Amino acid sequence: MKQWLYCVMAVLLAPPLGANEMPLNMTKGVTNISGQVYDLHMIILYICCAIGLVVFGIMIYSMIYHRKSKGAVAANFHESTKVEIAWTVIPFVILIGMAIPATKTLIAMEDPSNADLTIKITGSQWKWHYSYFNEDVEFYSILSTPRDQIEGDETKSDTYLLEVDKPLVLPLNRKVRFLMTSDDVIHSWWVPAFAVKKDANPGFINEAWTRIDKAGTYRGQCAELCGKDHGFMPIVVQALPEAEYDAWLLDQKQQASNAAEAAKAALSETLSKEELMAKGEQIYLSTCAACHQPNGAGLPGVFPSLIGSPIIKGPINGHIDIVLNGKPGTAMQSFAKQLSAKDIAAVVTYERNAWGNDSGDVIQAVDVSNAANGGNADNSASAPQPMTSDSPMESVPTDVQQVVATVMPIDLTELTHEELMTEGLQVYTSTCAACHQATGAGLPGAFPSLIGSPVIKGPVEQHINIVRNGKPGTAMQAFASSLSPRQMAAVITYERNAWGNNTGDTVQANDVNSHGQ
Repeated sequence: MKQWLYCVMAVLLAPPLGANEMPLNMTKGVTNISGQVYDLHMIILYICCAIGLVVFGIMIYSMIYHRKSKGAVAANFHESTKVEIAWTVIPFVILIGMAIPATKTLIAMEDPSNADLTIKITGSQWKWHYSYFNEDVEFYSILSTPRDQIEGDETKSDTYLLEVDKPLVLPLNRKVRFLMTSDDVIHSWWVPAFAVKKDANPGFINEAWTRIDKAGTYRGQCAELCGKDHGFMPIVVQALPEAEYDAWLLDQKQQASNAAEAAKAALSETLSKEELMAKGEQIYLSTCAACHQPNGAGLPGVFPSLIGSPIIKGPINGHIDIVLNGKPGTAMQSFAKQLSAKDIAAVVTYERNAWGNDSGDVIQAVDVSNAANGGNADNSASAPQPMTSDSPMESVPTDVQQVVATVMPIDLTELTHEELMTEGLQVYTSTCAACHQATGAGLPGAFPSLIGSPVIKGPVEQHINIVRNGKPGTAMQAFASSLSPRQMAAVITYERNAWGNNTGDTVQANDVNSHGQ
């Protein structure tokens, strides 16, 4: 009898003890929340198994011992008050027992307060953009699986389609808050090891958080059907001890500084056509080939062919412009913040000379800078031109913006109130509306309303300061390195006069520039 008892106990206890090692079961993860989710999953699973065991046990028992061949006769009764009460009360108690731990876990999952670090995650087809608030660190993370593996010409690696050129790096034992949005369609940022899965919707901000307990590399992917290359949008997170993370952060800032210096030097650098073609091919394959295909043929009806394309065969300025700023209403996105002027020059040179296009055109980084500022890119020998009121900084690549003050004058042209309001609406829509909403109403508890806000109604200098330098400890980041004085002046003027604020204030670029000196 004891042997039978031991066998029954082994059968009942073995699955729970080894459940987290089973390949088909939910993974336990490396965060406290993922552990809570796993425990909740197992509790509900065991309750369901117990219910199934009781129900099917009674059914099997009844079929064996109350079958017709044994002479069993069905009872003749219509209803039973006791049974009615039992099958109402027992499920109710079971549901309450399931709801209590589930509610506790869900509340904990949705509480991003008191975070040590805030990261904005922006999805776009088909890459992720990570921005570390108040750290001046941001970068794109793109699939790095070689095209030969994707096309079946090479053996696929263990991390096939789950590897990127630059992973998101997070510290251990710090609460990290994620703000998620999208540039185009709906994406979903999902890392199973963290029990984090949150939609990234264009025009909205969703929040999530994590605190990682174990160092390592963790992988996920977009969990929303976001387009033809949905499966090519992986997520890789590298979790480092706090000291190593701090060292990494310092290194990233140094790299950003070096990139700014390199961008400045690139404006006076002249590369040969062969060098541009080699570099351009690399950039094209990693950035453009997913849509336009490695052979430039595109996908008919979806992505246009670049072979003999009117853009490719047309003026260089038009070609540079569409790479810099994209094409509204199509899948062609802006690469001004993703590629340097040198990279854009290389890929444009490559596209204009590959696949039999053979235009002979050679584009340099200075040509991209000139085109971005309203100059003429068709003359590669032309020097950088001063910015005018008709050539706002919004089209300049990020790395060029960071050094533009040293290579060309800052545009401090005074504009009328109406001109500032028009430009301010554009800047607000592209930069601020994701958090504060298009109506200025914000998101209660997450992003403050700008309608009648103390900052909006207060001194202009205070408003300029918070736009330039952000607000530590909040999601309000500094825009001094990403917006020009003219753009900041325009958006401040717009905010102080839109949605019924009507302060009458007109802020000029010189006011913003003077405030920062």
